[in-house]
Amino acid sequence: MPGILWLASFPKSGNTWLRAYLANLFSNPARPVPIDELPNYVLGDNFLVHYEQFSGRKEDQLSAEDIARLRPQVHQWFAASRRDTVLVKTHNACALADGQPLITPAATAGAIYVVRNPLDVAVSFASHYQVTIQRGVDLVCDEAHILPSIPGQLEQVLLSWSSHVRSWTKAPDMRLHVMRYEDMARAPYRTFAALSGFLGLPEERKRIKRAIRFSSFRELKKQERETGFVEARPDGKAKFFREGKAGGWHTALSEDQVRQIVEAHGETMAEFGYLKADGTPAD
Repeated sequence: MPGILWLASFPKSGNTWLRAYLANLFSNPARPVPIDELPNYVLGDNFLVHYEQFSGRKEDQLSAEDIARLRPQVHQWFAASRRDTVLVKTHNACALADGQPLITPAATAGAIYVVRNPLDVAVSFASHYQVTIQRGVDLVCDEAHILPSIPGQLEQVLLSWSSHVRSWTKAPDMRLHVMRYEDMARAPYRTFAALSGFLGLPEERKRIKRAIRFSSFRELKKQERETGFVEARPDGKAKFFREGKAGGWHTALSEDQVRQIVEAHGETMAEFGYLKADGTPAD
């Protein structure tokens, strides 16, 4: 189906893992796809270079108003760049900013949304952005959370974890496939085979297993260690691929921090299996 298939998630929820898997699935290489080649398979909606190329103007000549005006045109440009579906990564919520949609409906063919337990997201977020654990907890609960712009990249509107999840999973008329990070880790074949079904691809067992192996956390971490990663922090203070485990929050968060997240996101956590029936966090 022509148009954009968004690969969407709150940051540190498995988006890069998904991109690596799809790159290896589609190319079916003899060796793992290098992680710095992922942009060859999946575009990113936050890179200003696309707005420069489309508008013919440099970054310092583009105002926030220009970006808002150009966004739907850039998305349509993405959608028309290939005969079939084009994959585009985003961390933006499927919401409005200054009255304009961050995700252009007319350019959208559907979305794959990766959701992860917010207890683990807070820990990974804190490590990646080099803030305290408490700050990470506060940010996943911040309804006005925006990742600020940096040179070459646009700001990204996240909202809180729950608002981000609901913005995508409750989006009207959205052709959507939801993947849980925890299922990607604990039941990879079943989870990624279901993705092939959503994409309308045959369930080629050997090809899926190879793509899973070539995009494993161990492989991604090995590549970053040996060759670096263009999307890692430029100051080198934290590795992009940290632990990749589900449940690390058990030893990282205090009882008060767990309670803060559950109180803010309990309803959405329960919907995705992150809370038990008694309201306590699931393992």
